[in-house]
Amino acid sequence: MTDTETDMGGDTGAGVDPEVTGDPDVAGDPGVAGDPDVAGDTGVAGDPDVAGDTEVTFAEVFREALRRRGLSLERVRDRLEAQGIGVSLATLSYWQRGRSQPERARSLRAVDALEDILALPAGALRSLLRPGRPRGRTASDLLDLSASHRVFGENSDVEQALGAEFARFNEDVTSLVIHETVHLDAERRIRQMSVNQVLRATRDGASRLTAVHVIDDPATESVDVAVRCGKLGRVEFLPERRSIVTEILFGGELAKNETVVADYTISLSPSREVSTYHERRTRVSLREYLLHVYFDPDALPVSCHRYYRERIGAEKTSSRQIALDVSHTAHMLPPKCPAGIHGMSWEWPA
Repeated sequence: MTDTETDMGGDTGAGVDPEVTGDPDVAGDPGVAGDPDVAGDTGVAGDPDVAGDTEVTFAEVFREALRRRGLSLERVRDRLEAQGIGVSLATLSYWQRGRSQPERARSLRAVDALEDILALPAGALRSLLRPGRPRGRTASDLLDLSASHRVFGENSDVEQALGAEFARFNEDVTSLVIHETVHLDAERRIRQMSVNQVLRATRDGASRLTAVHVIDDPATESVDVAVRCGKLGRVEFLPERRSIVTEILFGGELAKNETVVADYTISLSPSREVSTYHERRTRVSLREYLLHVYFDPDALPVSCHRYYRERIGAEKTSSRQIALDVSHTAHMLPPKCPAGIHGMSWEWPA
């Protein structure tokens, strides 16, 4: 079985770990207009100290409006959330300090709602937003796509499963740490796999993780996905491509450099194919990758080996034998996790 979540954003290095979380609130609060704390003041935009300066910024007006209304970011977040707009405290804080600005459609909805919540004239905040970065294909996009092809190969099972989405999926998050647990049954088949993954947003607006899992047997009849951390989005089971496409929603939009944990389990119906390996494909270096494989006591392999490959089709390198422990499990925790394919294989008795 093979797991993939292509990190289109790239990892900036193992020495940096800025942690902030989320942007769940951007929609509007039906009860805000009638709140005396919010709707009673008609102006900030009309104040010469705030709006008269042609150099005034979105962050300055937002910050001053919060001060004048006496509203904390927590209250603003709650009122946005009441309107169905998810924005995290981290994102609101970044907007207030000028570290980032709203760009995506959901964030712009939040800006419109903020003008109402803060009793500002329509457009008072939105008009101060600088032009956003281009949304077309850039040189960095092409480099990311090239890096993905370098690991997965041209027209890989992952690319076929995602189609046009392959060029951009997970473009705004990167993986830092991945822990995987795999369970085999007495028939020597993988029946369950759990993933615990720490990700970081590489830009504002990241809201989901897309993972592609390649299964051993195209005749597998059904799959079940359970999410413990995050919220389950779409699930596509593509038996003809031996693939499962899973989407884990973060519950809101992250600010750049904010981290989030996704934790989920995939259970498979019994298959006909015996499993002999499990791999993790990654196009970025990971800070840590742990693979823990549980074998059934009635079906133990004669040997297990960990290995690394630079890309699909490449020779295995760094191969080492792994001993089973007293619980009939084997694990691998490579000292370094470069981009490529990290896996464990096992041999069954004849």
